This record gives sequence, structure tokens and C-alpha cells, in this order.
Amino acid sequence: MFRLLPWKFLVQHAARRYGVLDPAGFMARIRRFAQPSEVAEPLELLRAGIVFHARGLVNAKAIQHNLDWVWPYWVERQFNPDDPSFVPRAFSFSHINLTHRNWTAAGRPGVAVYPIVDPRGLVTPLHDGWSLDFWIVTDSRRRLLPSKLADAAVTQHLLLEPDLSVVTRCEKDGLTLDLATRMTEAAACLTEVRACSDEDGWLVVAVRPYNPEGVQFIHHLACDPATRAFRVNREATVDLGDAPDSLRMAHYAEGDVYLDLPGANDHREINCEVGMATAAALFRLRAGTTRELNVSVSLERDLKALATPADPALSWDDALAGSAELRIPDERMQFLYDAALRTLLLLSADELVPGPYTYRRFWFRDACLMLHPLLVIGQVARAERVLARFPGRQTFSGYFLSQEGEWDSNGQVLWIVARHAELTGKTPAPEMRAALIKAVRWLAKKRVPASGLLPAGFSAEHLGPNDFYYWDDYWALGGLQAMAALWRETGHPADAAEAGSLAAEFERSIRESIDAIPPARAKGAIPAAPGRRLDAGAIGSMVADYPLQLDPPGEARLMKTADFLLDRCFHRGGFFQEMIHSGINAYLTLDLAQTLLRAGDPRFAELIRRVAELATPTGQWPEAIHPNTLGGCMGDGQHGWAAGEWVMMIRNCFVREETGELVLGSGILPEWLAGGGEMSFGPTLTRWGPVRVRLRNSRLFLDVTWRGAPPRVTIAVPGFARIDAAPGDREFQLLPP
Repeated sequence: MFRLLPWKFLVQHAARRYGVLDPAGFMARIRRFAQPSEVAEPLELLRAGIVFHARGLVNAKAIQHNLDWVWPYWVERQFNPDDPSFVPRAFSFSHINLTHRNWTAAGRPGVAVYPIVDPRGLVTPLHDGWSLDFWIVTDSRRRLLPSKLADAAVTQHLLLEPDLSVVTRCEKDGLTLDLATRMTEAAACLTEVRACSDEDGWLVVAVRPYNPEGVQFIHHLACDPATRAFRVNREATVDLGDAPDSLRMAHYAEGDVYLDLPGANDHREINCEVGMATAAALFRLRAGTTRELNVSVSLERDLKALATPADPALSWDDALAGSAELRIPDERMQFLYDAALRTLLLLSADELVPGPYTYRRFWFRDACLMLHPLLVIGQVARAERVLARFPGRQTFSGYFLSQEGEWDSNGQVLWIVARHAELTGKTPAPEMRAALIKAVRWLAKKRVPASGLLPAGFSAEHLGPNDFYYWDDYWALGGLQAMAALWRETGHPADAAEAGSLAAEFERSIRESIDAIPPARAKGAIPAAPGRRLDAGAIGSMVADYPLQLDPPGEARLMKTADFLLDRCFHRGGFFQEMIHSGINAYLTLDLAQTLLRAGDPRFAELIRRVAELATPTGQWPEAIHPNTLGGCMGDGQHGWAAGEWVMMIRNCFVREETGELVLGSGILPEWLAGGGEMSFGPTLTRWGPVRVRLRNSRLFLDVTWRGAPPRVTIAVPGFARIDAAPGDREFQLLPP
């Protein structure tokens, strides 16, 4: 019955009645900027956006009227009119973190629960939850509040061994606060606190109704002196380690508990209808004496929500065993590689997700591009666990669905499953093979008859409005070609012929579409879509080169596209994605570096160096980086795709696969060679078997166990003469060119 109601008329009438824009007409005008599509905007992204801006609406109400509170680092910066991060409020619909989206997960490789720590040591133990902050307040009312400190007063780094630990040090005017946050073997979030003051005062453990995204409600707080613990929202216990010397609590009408510190009245329990309850446990500090606390938070709420049981006993040493190791004299890049490995393992503890907070949900696109580095570094069992779940996400029609309206997923699944078989020598299981056959036939049915391309869609989200993106078609072509080759090799000629024939049709349609673009618009390059001018969205077309390698290195149109992007779409040394991301993108910069590396273009090195500079002190990259603050401005503050691309970049610098050829050392940076010491990478899986490369005293050593016929092996270390290796050679003298 509801379907029969004239909803459009009713909405239009109501809009006229109240003097507002007609929503139907307004949306129709907006959609004129995009190509007609069966899915205007992916429901998952709309849902995420609604949640995001709902938080922003709360932020707009809560923050600007309470600037006497202590707020998180991003708020303190974004609301400071003297700071480059300042954002006017004016007519803004919502207020969200667009300047410092940076955080680091402190977890374990067998637990898909991700406590995060912001750049000032603020700890958010539960997903999308409240936080703990740590302060010093002296008897003369001097304050050390980490979120309000200047950058020079705070240092932060990530300890990798024995466990991931985010270490933050804050110093100001004789006050020092050291914080180290990690997850314990009991799957609790532990912060080790050390505080020192040059006069008597208080170390404060503060429970805060916010996190790095903004306000997160606390309605109920209680403290039991006998157990030395807070209970927050009846969902988690904050064990203070020692009995506090004093307790303070406040509800919203009383303002921030901070305003009355140290205060005089003890509280044991508080309720706040607004959801802005705050609390502080005070521990006495004596001048010149260090006070230590171990503050732990139970994570039972998030642990109970896991689909599969957590394994907190799995150590990092055990989880990393057998992974490809990097040894280079560059401490910064060495650390970034080691941190990236741990990010990949952390985010694949259960379902593979591209981030610990904002993006803690599944996308086929991110999953496939993170599975590739997991496979090449030797994390085969972990990757196979993720791959085994793919058929369960396929619709009856054959669509590998994570978000409606994104047509790249089927090609990506075909490609990564074929790549898994190529790297491991294993053939897909029967259930997977059946799903892949359905995926091929879905691609055949999904093509638009007039063009042979896939329909207009939202695609990779950062390419622009709905359009006929070549990104989607290139993934389909790459996946079909890879699967046809696999089926030919494994004795499935009929399936191979079906996939190969469809691949040929896609290839012809793509070529004809690109050839039909007026030369004045294409300028010898490949735009994002047939009707588009060259713009930053053309980065999507570069997938034909990396990782798909659909053409030989240096293909003319792709190099023209790369040159356009380098000339017109770079800012401060990195690729600036002006659409949606509106920031410098680390993983897309590395993708361009891969194209330059394949083509033998030395410009790849500067892109690697710049991405290393853009990493946070804890070795992470947000999805996009603000061009002025250099903080995160889009997506998750710890982005798994970016970590995966760093791993692939370093791997390909040492060991790169081309058709029938293994290229060694082509991306080794001159500064790595300058010291003359030993460096190495491996073992890394290749289509011909596991490979390890070592360099010492101008000699290159190849450790390999070939699987089947060996490929051509080329030694191409920059600054040395190229060597075409003879079969069986394992040691090579590097000579001047």
C-alpha cells in the first residue's frame, strides 16, 4: 500500500508549504553532474556518512559552547584561531575532524579489537567509544594537558618489540608525563604511566566523553574504592592499579571535571542525561619523585562482538615467523617496513579491514589490495583464511558484493585468487572455483551493450561522480586474463576459453573507447572515464600498469597519464587527490612510483622518499594527508591499504616480476648502498618460487628454490651495469656501467 502513495508529490507539497528546497528536484539537479547509474550512491557509504555527520552535529552542539573544557588534540588545534588547522564554524552543518585524523592501533595479531591512541596519548580502548586522558596538575595550579601542548613539547613513537606499544612523552616547565599503551596477553588495554613534577601536585587519570572523531556519550560512571576501578557506561572497567587519593566527577551542567581540579569533594557515582559525564582519579605527586601507574581497561564489549574467538596468546614473533624480512641501513625506511607488516597482520586478525576505526568494515577492493602484500611476504595461511570467506559474500547472480554500485570487485577477486594460485602453486578449492565461474558470467551480463564497458558507478569512490570508469574495466580485464591463464594451466580448457574470450571483448571495448576520445581532450593520455577531461581521477586508469601489468613497462599512453598526474596533480611532493580525499594520498603516490619503477624512470625514488617523510612518528599513513597541517584529512588515521603499498614498494625495489622475467634490485636507493654494508630482502613469494636477495660489497646473492622452469633473471641495480644472469647463477659481481 505504501508503494502506491504519491510520495514525490507529498514531499514537494511539504517543501513548498514550509518554504524549503524541493528535495526531489534538488537531487535531480545534483545527479546531472554524474552519469546515470542504477545505484546513485552506495548505501554503505551513505550509511557511513550519516553516522559521520550525526557525530558532527553533536560536535557542533557540544564543543563550541564549551571551549573551557579539555578537548582532544584535533579539537584544540581546529578551534584555535592562531593555528593553521583552524576551521570557522559559520554555517557548517556539522563539525568533524578534517585536519588531524591520526591514530595508531595498539593491538595483538590474533585479536580483531583495536584500541587506538591519538598523537597526544589519548587512549580510546573500545571501538567508537569514550577515552582516557592523563594530566598533571600542580598545587600552584600549573597544568600539563597533552592535547593543549605545542608540537615541540610532545614526542611519540611506536615500539615494535616485544609487543606493539604506542609511547608518548610530554614535557613542559618541569612537568613530565610518559605514557606507553599496549594490549596485554589477557586482551586488556594497558597504559603504563610515569609522571614527575618539580613541585607537589597530582597525576590525573581522566575519563572523557569523546574520541578522535568527537563526542562519544558517557551517561553513567561509578568508582569502587575497594576494586580501585571505574565502571564506564556499565560496559567496561578501568582498573587504576592503585587506590586514588581523591576522586572527582561532574555531569554536563557542572561543566568539565577539569574546571575544579584538584577540588575538594569526592564522588563515587554519577549519571548524566546529556551523556557528557566526566571523571578524574587523582594520585598524589611529590616534587622530584616519579609516580607510576598501570591503568588497564577491559575490552569485553568488543571481544563479545567478534564473529570468531580472539587469540591474544599469539605473539608477534610467532605471527611474523617466515615473513619476508628487510635489512637496509636506512633506519626510517626500515622502521616503516616493519611497522607496515604489523599493520597488515593487525588488520587481518579476523575479517580483513582497511583500518582500526573509521574503516573497520569489509571492502573487496581494500581486501584484495592488502591480500597481495600478505601473500608476497609469505603470510599465506592468513591470506587463505580471508580468501576462503569470499564465496560467502557473493550474491546469487555472481556479484562479489561489499558495496552496491562499485563494479570493480569481481575483477579484483578473480585477479587475487589467480595471484594466490600463481604464488603458492595451489589451485582454488571447488567452492571457490564455482564462485569464480559465476563471477565471470556476472561480468559478461553486466557490460553495457552499446559500449562493452561496465555500467556507470561510484567505483573507487575517490575518482569523482558516477561514471564509466576505466578502473572498473581494467580490473575486469586483468582478472579475466589472470583466471583464463590459471584455468588453462590447471586443465579447465572450457572455463579458460570462456574467460579468455570475455577478456578479449573487454580489451577491444576499452581500446575502442579510448581511441574514440577526442585527441584535444585525451592529450595522448587516458582519462578516468570516456567523457571526462584529464583530471586527478585519471589516477584510476594507472591500475592498468600497476598492479595489473596489462601492458609492457613504459606503455606510451600510460606514461603520458603518469606525466600529467606528476605535473598537474602533485602537491608538496605527493599525489594530491583533489576529489573527495582533498589531500595528499600516500598509497596512490606509491602506485605512481611503481609505474616509474617499471619504466626505469628514476623519478620513482623521490616519491618513495616523500611518502616516507609523510608517515607519522608511529609509522602510519592516514588515507589522505592535509596539505598544510600534514595531519589526516580523510578516512582512517591508520590506513591498511597504504601500509600494504609500502610493503609492495619495498618488495618490488628488490624483487620485481615481469612476464617471464625476474628483475632484481632495480629500485635500490643509492643512499642504501652508500654505507657499503649488507642489505637484504626476503624470502618473498614469486610465481617461480620463494626468492631472497642479498647485497654485500658490490656483490649480489640470489637465494631461490625454483618451482618449475626458471625465468629470465635480470640484475638492474641503479648505478651498476645491467646483468642478464645465466641459468643456475646465484652470485653476481656488480660493475660500473
